[in-house]
Amino acid sequence: MPKTSLLGQFEQMVMLSLLQLGEQAHAISIRRFLADEASHRVTRGALYRTLDRLEVKGYVGWVTDEPTPERDGYARRRFKVTPEGLSALRDSQQAVVALSRGLETVLRKP
Repeated sequence: MPKTSLLGQFEQMVMLSLLQLGEQAHAISIRRFLADEASHRVTRGALYRTLDRLEVKGYVGWVTDEPTPERDGYARRRFKVTPEGLSALRDSQQAVVALSRGLETVLRKP
């Protein structure tokens, strides 16, 4: 396995959300996506701590969008998975698949 560290479950969920949302990967849309698609409600603080941790690892970056009147002139951050982050996500996904191999019947819903 490459030198990247494996991601925790919530880190994976956040990064998968960023990939799914693309140009719309702002904090509020990430929280909404996690709630809608994964039935996982997350506080703003928990999301930002995770995004900050992923940024320190070099797995996530962000750019500031132009301020808008709808936001009273405030800009917002748009998040994106870096190439290193994509590699770490692949490694983590591969580890889960490898560990799950042979357990399909056990893991299937009754």
